[in-house]
Amino acid sequence: MPPKSSIPKTQQHFSTFDPRYFSQQIQVTSAPMTDELRRWIADNKFAGVGDRWLVQELINHGISPSAANREVTTVSQNPYFQAGQKFLQLLKKHESHASILADLASLSPQSQSIECREKISRNDFLENYYAKNVPLILTGITNNWAALSLWNPEYLKTNFGQVEIEVQSDRNSDRLYEINIEKHRQKMQMADYVDAVVKGGATNDYYMVANNGNLEKTALRGLLNDLEIFPEYLDPQDTDGKAFFWFGSGGTITPLHHDPVNLIFVQVYGRKVWQIISPHYTHMLYNYRGVFSEVDIENPDYEKYPLFQRIPIIEVTLEPGDAIFMPVGWWHAVKSLDISISMSFTNFVFPNKYDWNFPSITYT
Repeated sequence: MPPKSSIPKTQQHFSTFDPRYFSQQIQVTSAPMTDELRRWIADNKFAGVGDRWLVQELINHGISPSAANREVTTVSQNPYFQAGQKFLQLLKKHESHASILADLASLSPQSQSIECREKISRNDFLENYYAKNVPLILTGITNNWAALSLWNPEYLKTNFGQVEIEVQSDRNSDRLYEINIEKHRQKMQMADYVDAVVKGGATNDYYMVANNGNLEKTALRGLLNDLEIFPEYLDPQDTDGKAFFWFGSGGTITPLHHDPVNLIFVQVYGRKVWQIISPHYTHMLYNYRGVFSEVDIENPDYEKYPLFQRIPIIEVTLEPGDAIFMPVGWWHAVKSLDISISMSFTNFVFPNKYDWNFPSITYT
């Protein structure tokens, strides 16, 4: 099979689904056509690549000209391929609509910023942000939190040092550490983890994240006594599995993803930079698995992911005491500028459960 191809500029396209960039390379000599080669042809046909180029690539890799021509020219008559084309047409309609909405949204002078509000009523929040799927930064909302003056690494070590916690570890060895989260779970004493965070400097190699579930599983639940859970928007009695604790070094990264529910994220200690993308651009974010984009937003590979160059990114920095409402489906990547302690909540007083169909595209 032809390798991960770099199509000549005259044949580059703007198809969203472009499997050429992540399909497994197939070794071809003079063997007959295989199903893997036929899948490669179909992938590229769906992506809009021209027949002449496909035929030449097959010939270049040892397939006879007659066999190459026959396979490329007859694939469109295959009933399985035709069925796939029907679904592709439906997908393209949704993608074109999303692109139009993105173009319209960009006309607003505020399209590259997120509104900040110090106080907002429940009805205002519901009508103008929650129901409209619009992000919002809330300032001053944590003024009565004891956590703002208490929480720091030493406080955690002194009061919870003997608690056995779970963290994500060895993240630097695996680009897909969030997807492969089960391989990175590690248990340790809070005191040891605090020492690692304080003495280890900036790193993304270990991080206590929401998926570690430490508030549910350990005595860290006592930390909830140091804060008030915004009764205007959240249900303080419904925190099981809906309140999450984050603690890590400067340099920790949560890669580009969207959440399947609405959430409020509160920065308690240190600072975090958020890079945020509207869900109108979902079809341009190479979302092949779950809720994660294939793109490394820190170092995007524009040759591999060309559509990402066209996406506007909103950047905000959360200071201690700031909170951000991140609506369901909005994409974001987060990086800690300092040692950081944060909380996030999904226990809204409004409905917050949605049915999703997540992709799981892999090639064997």
